[in-house]
Amino acid sequence: MSFPIAVQVYSVRNEAAADLKGTLTAIKKMGYDGVEFAGLYGHEPAEVKAICEELGLVPLSAHVPYLDMVADPAGVLGKYASIGLSYIAVPYLNTEYRPGTDKFPEVVGNIAMLGREANKLGLTLLYHNHDFEFVKLDGKYALDVLYDTVPADLLQTELDVCWVKVGGEEPVKYIKKYAGRCPVVHLKDFYGEKSEDMYELIGMEKKGPVRPANFEFRPVGSGLQDFPPILAAAREAGAKWVVVEQDNPSMGLTPLQSIEKSIQYLKSIGC
Repeated sequence: MSFPIAVQVYSVRNEAAADLKGTLTAIKKMGYDGVEFAGLYGHEPAEVKAICEELGLVPLSAHVPYLDMVADPAGVLGKYASIGLSYIAVPYLNTEYRPGTDKFPEVVGNIAMLGREANKLGLTLLYHNHDFEFVKLDGKYALDVLYDTVPADLLQTELDVCWVKVGGEEPVKYIKKYAGRCPVVHLKDFYGEKSEDMYELIGMEKKGPVRPANFEFRPVGSGLQDFPPILAAAREAGAKWVVVEQDNPSMGLTPLQSIEKSIQYLKSIGC
């Protein structure tokens, strides 16, 4: 069984900001079946929906800032639902909201609330992890605390296999752990070791002007991850889609070349 393959548009965010339709056209020509948004790049939801329909791309999901959704759940989720998405994801938590802070229990409660609002709109809420959820709270990973606290009918997983690995766990193990609850799996490759500058590379934090060259994101199949067993585990676990994401280009490639190399690899192994 081959998966439909989407790409997180954040991977080519500068190109999308300059020319969304042209970028989505290029994505379609590469062979991608769908897209996951991270912002609408100045376009109205109806415009985005029309572009996807014209190109034959499935508008699969969107990463929407946690605080934006909490501030106006019905309005923000409703805007994205009007595009025709199936999923909407909590993509990232700023430092003050992460596990181990006083605000994390509030986050868990708000995610349950957002899950209920998403369901009203015909959406399924996902949580997209990084590595900071792999800290233990009372002997249990915070990621597991979240999924154990918020029921599956309100929250599904969007396991990012790079961040699972960087967090010290095995992607195959975690995908299997959440069998039946992982409709979307993020495929991301990397090279090097965990470092303090990783969040600079995803455009979220600024540690300093110079970055040590000990960690980089790479096209799928070009780094340290072993993808055939990851994909096999995703199939066994009932995943419906896989999503390519590369937060920052490397290997001398442009962002568009990077995501093209990723899908070429995935097609070559029968994904």
